[in-house]
Amino acid sequence: MENESIEASFLSIFALISFFIFLLVSKYSHKIKSGILLDMDFAKPQAFHENPISRGGGIAVLFSFYILFGIYYLLFSNVLLNYIFLSSIIFFVGFLDDLKIKITPTKRLILMIITLFSFIYFFELKILHVELIFLKSIIENNFLSSIFVVLCFLFIINGANLIDGFNGMLTIHLLIINSVLIYINLENSHFELSFILIGQIIILLSFLLFNFPRAKIFLGDGGAYLLGSLLALNVIITNNLNSNISSFFFCTLLFYLFFEVFFSFFRKLYNRKSPFYPDDSHLHMLSFYKISTIYGKEKSNFLNSIFVNFNFLILIIPGIYFSDKPDLSKYWFFMLLLIYVIIYYRLYRLTKN
Repeated sequence: MENESIEASFLSIFALISFFIFLLVSKYSHKIKSGILLDMDFAKPQAFHENPISRGGGIAVLFSFYILFGIYYLLFSNVLLNYIFLSSIIFFVGFLDDLKIKITPTKRLILMIITLFSFIYFFELKILHVELIFLKSIIENNFLSSIFVVLCFLFIINGANLIDGFNGMLTIHLLIINSVLIYINLENSHFELSFILIGQIIILLSFLLFNFPRAKIFLGDGGAYLLGSLLALNVIITNNLNSNISSFFFCTLLFYLFFEVFFSFFRKLYNRKSPFYPDDSHLHMLSFYKISTIYGKEKSNFLNSIFVNFNFLILIIPGIYFSDKPDLSKYWFFMLLLIYVIIYYRLYRLTKN
């Protein structure tokens, strides 16, 4: 009980520190290099703001994480090298774009793959618990296992960056998933990982205060990449620690981020477009266009985030109830993919009309 009280006290202090970090960054990040972090590209497909806004949110996220890792060391006498390495290096890959350092999507993908392979090799990261027979044979081979883990990271990182175009969209999505992960780990007495996840919830809530419903700051590519990579790591560690939970349930939690990237890749190929460049036909953009016909563009920005994430929450709730039943979890995961496709084409026809 005493330890829990100490941890709660540290988290309360951390919440205050995190808030002030975001406050300072929101006020002064636009002054870095004469406003190099300001997002003034209003013509890109995923731009829904009309005034320059700083993309410095990732800086505040990174510094908040460093403080969280320091508090964790004070409490548990353990250095979170895996979290520190991953958050720092992946943030840097995305932050290059925030600094307007032009790098082609192909080169960025190669840089990310090299980074992730290095991380997986150095920390010997594996996914220990899977339920598909052909995947079990893959993860028993070190090289194939590394490729599989890299693909998992790439889908989630790029999915996080993909939906980070509306106020609160990615942040609320991560709050939902990390809250479920906290519930699972607390139920199974994994208190140290739960502490890390609660710290991440605090960081997300701090950012949300400055991004929703009206945006004073954006995450930028650096922040979206960082949060996406840590989400993937959170899920892998939770999966490895809780063998009583179906691995397909974790697929359910990540289905939207994963399938948004997967579906968009082949949709663009089918339409003879480059899969590496953004367009305005993603599911969350189609829903925005539909909502904006009723509420207007400005209000629909944050209403769309609520709409998409509310529906996501409704869809994953049944999976929570049978998260320890592999067959039901598997069927529900594939059912969600089908639901996504049906909703997508329904919205596509409505917006075209």
